[in-house]
Amino acid sequence: MSPTPVRSPHILVLALALLAVPAARPGPPEFEVATVRQSPPPPGDAINITLGAVRNGTLTFTNASLSDCLKFAYGIVSDDQLIGPDWIKSKAVRFDIVAKTAPGTSREQLALMLRPLLAERLMLVLHHEQKTLPYLALVIGKNGANIKAATRRPDSTASSNMSVAGRIASDNMSMQLFATLLSRFERQTVVDMTGLQGQYEIHLEWSPASFEPQPADQPTGPSLYTAVQEQLGLKLEARKGPLDVLVVDRAEKIPTYN
Repeated sequence: MSPTPVRSPHILVLALALLAVPAARPGPPEFEVATVRQSPPPPGDAINITLGAVRNGTLTFTNASLSDCLKFAYGIVSDDQLIGPDWIKSKAVRFDIVAKTAPGTSREQLALMLRPLLAERLMLVLHHEQKTLPYLALVIGKNGANIKAATRRPDSTASSNMSVAGRIASDNMSMQLFATLLSRFERQTVVDMTGLQGQYEIHLEWSPASFEPQPADQPTGPSLYTAVQEQLGLKLEARKGPLDVLVVDRAEKIPTYN
């Protein structure tokens, strides 16, 4: 009778250790090609600014402050949610960014990809905190939302977007981006609490607040609050509560290699 093989306890321990090692997790998505440079001084008083334009998988910033870039990357809608050195919001320190990936990549995915790019090129170190702040909650009105789901892809050449004081028109926009635009026009933090996912057709017109006297015979449109409710079936509610605040611990003004 052949002897029964005896397994070494060292081999058994090694086998159990290998079984306990978790599978390697994929790293965060990255752009295929990206450049981050300081913006050259403008030739005159006029300055062309691009705050996160998306087209065919290419994300572009022109004359953008670090604050502008962080707002896009982390979904921040107002300066109250961003703390750091004064220069990150300064007009004197601005960046040009061109980052490319596969066409059809969503805006939300591009935002995630921008985070490691900023961390790498600007030696960015930050952390999150909770801070009690006043804000406007974007919610669904009592009669339900009156908006249509988008039928075109975000990178479609047929897609159109317009956002100026008194008008937002887009055939492909998320509620988060819509809340961000409302924040800029209203100069208050607007937080999307609709629970609506995906992309929508947004067409909104209102009478923007003006500090200059208007002609008496000039027709006046609805306020932003009224327009949001009557035209989209949504509502802006004043609230106060804890919001996520991004704190910049470290950042360089001069980008590293490109």
